[in-house]
Amino acid sequence: MTRHTYAAHLTWAGSTADGIRGYSRQHSVTAPPATSALTLSADPAFRGDVGLLNPEQLLVAAASSCQLLSFLAVAARAAVDVVDYEDRAEGFMDDADVPARISRVTLRPRITTSADPDLVARLVQEGHELCFIANSLSGDVVVEPTVAAP
Repeated sequence: MTRHTYAAHLTWAGSTADGIRGYSRQHSVTAPPATSALTLSADPAFRGDVGLLNPEQLLVAAASSCQLLSFLAVAARAAVDVVDYEDRAEGFMDDADVPARISRVTLRPRITTSADPDLVARLVQEGHELCFIANSLSGDVVVEPTVAAP
């Protein structure tokens, strides 16, 4: 059995001396060995910068990306030619939940292929069952695919 380890390096600098409203939410993350960095902030609802990605968006993006990669793997194994995939994913957090959490992620992939839509739906489900990120989340991850012909 192989154990996989994923690293992230986060940096922030500033001051919290002015209290909860006064400090910068901007920070940077790298994930070695990748060399690109992300500059992040808090959700604008929590005094973050609307122009920067936030952790909640990254969680939704990670679920969407993992579903794509898992689906493409099972489609390729099944000799199904997928020529386009677009997902407009959403995550939902209710402030009334204690503790606060992303309680649901809805993935809505639009998959372009000439394969039988019923087969594609089964492969989407198989990919979902293999998705490491979806399997790691306590909230629901729901996949609502649409299959289109090229």
